[in-house]
Amino acid sequence: MGFDLAQETDPALLSELRQLSDYALVVVDTPPALASDALKSVVPAADYVVLPTPPAPMDLTALIETVREAVMPAEVDYRVLLTRVDPRSLGEALEAQKTLMELGIPACNAFIRAYKAHERAALDGVSVLQWRGRNAREAEADYRRVAEEIQRDWRD
Repeated sequence: MGFDLAQETDPALLSELRQLSDYALVVVDTPPALASDALKSVVPAADYVVLPTPPAPMDLTALIETVREAVMPAEVDYRVLLTRVDPRSLGEALEAQKTLMELGIPACNAFIRAYKAHERAALDGVSVLQWRGRNAREAEADYRRVAEEIQRDWRD
């Protein structure tokens, strides 16, 4: 895969991530729940946090609570990434971005649209970057835009 993968869930071990010296970058995917012990352990140890969420109002409400209670107190750089955006109704994503901006919560300008390509690539056991079916290039372009935007944050 080009990277090491571990499925560690022990909060005590996750809080020790800064001690890993063999890696230039460590990416951790935690459960989204605010009450998650993994989230509480990882955020303070992070240099940068990406918070993915669908743009639906209920999801946004939970995300805002997570930002206020777990991310802001840790004083870590972060950005919200809108995911599962319906390509037929981009207005919902634009409204969510506006709401976050009004609350002072940084959000990526780019977002990940929901395509069947994501599901079909997973069923084929490949990433959407490797999949060659319908909407694969659009899905790939979404991820590339997000990656470029986040990399700009790291360089600043």
